[in-house]
Amino acid sequence: HPFVGWQQAFDPLLAPGARNYWKSHDFMELSDQAIEILTESIRQLPGQECEIFIAHVGGAAGRVAPEETAFPQRNSHFVMNVHGRWRDPAMDRACIDWARHLFEAAKPHAAGTAYVNFMPEDEMDRVEAAYGANYGRLVEIKRHYDPLNLFRMNQNVRPIEERGAA
Repeated sequence: HPFVGWQQAFDPLLAPGARNYWKSHDFMELSDQAIEILTESIRQLPGQECEIFIAHVGGAAGRVAPEETAFPQRNSHFVMNVHGRWRDPAMDRACIDWARHLFEAAKPHAAGTAYVNFMPEDEMDRVEAAYGANYGRLVEIKRHYDPLNLFRMNQNVRPIEERGAA
């Protein structure tokens, strides 16, 4: 698939008016235990728009050297996106708790890496790990081109002066 097609595949998930919360893990394999956790979580979906997305990754993406792009995680075989999506604010706690519970339950079976665009704003502590060995280079680029951290409305790479700041 073309990269743009991969990106556009998620557009319908972020419909206007929907409330969203997601969590993500990479997996080297989907063990029997991981599949049991996923299956149990499917049985407990808190709303009809909530979902668990598992994608097999690899192919051409896996043939790019980790240092060739900002994103280095190219050796996992599966990505999991736990996507809570709902409309009613009264469902906030149930949907967020469901996603967090599945994330924690799956953690022992995960690779310890994640795709940064699937990380919510309350996971800023995982940004450095998501970029791995490339993080230092990204901090230097950010310091050079955006020392005031104007472009920060994402899973932010902070300029060196701000590194570790809230």
